[in-house]
Amino acid sequence: MDTNACEKTLGVTFISKDLLRTAFTHRSYLNENRKLKLEHNERLEFLGDAVLELIVTEFLFAKYPTKPEGELTAFRSALVNANILSDLAMKLGMNNFLLLSRGEAKDTGRARQYILANTFEAVVGAIFLDQGYVETQKFIERVLLPATDEIVEQKHWLDSKSHFQEKAQEIANITPSYKTLGEIGPDHDKKFTVGVFLGSEKVAEGEGQSKQDAEQKAAEAGLKSKNWN
Repeated sequence: MDTNACEKTLGVTFISKDLLRTAFTHRSYLNENRKLKLEHNERLEFLGDAVLELIVTEFLFAKYPTKPEGELTAFRSALVNANILSDLAMKLGMNNFLLLSRGEAKDTGRARQYILANTFEAVVGAIFLDQGYVETQKFIERVLLPATDEIVEQKHWLDSKSHFQEKAQEIANITPSYKTLGEIGPDHDKKFTVGVFLGSEKVAEGEGQSKQDAEQKAAEAGLKSKNWN
């Protein structure tokens, strides 16, 4: 791992290069390289998750002094969810420095997204241990918090189902319903197709590996179909 290149990408110079390496070391890499005296990043991920949540909570508490707890919690969840963090990790080039097993390195789908999100949290934990709270706060303020205004204004803090229901009740005075339209594949790898309906009108369909995921995709497609984004 090229720690100098990684530091330039992150915009952080580490005192302990070992902490930086650990943040990017996936458990699977050590399973294939047992002789290496490295730690995997799960403990740093655990720490970083807590530090990240505190920094974002403190920021939102100060930024929105009149918002109730429920909305602040939803804003925070939208900022630190796995999709946002994995996208951010990609933009920061973290994917180029991951230490993975050969099998994990080939997988670029959903599993990689979770690995990237977890790595971002591990990096936050590493910065906290290496640089302290204030420097970690500066990092989060630089790379993550600028997305806050868009998330709040565009209501990205509402999940697609909640957003679609809110719009359907507001505009059409109807509570949407969801129906499973089909399922294919073996039990361990099923794919569901779900439709979202306003009364008898099928607005859109969505596919997913669970009914819940398919419902979210259907709601997301419904928002686009109705131009309710």
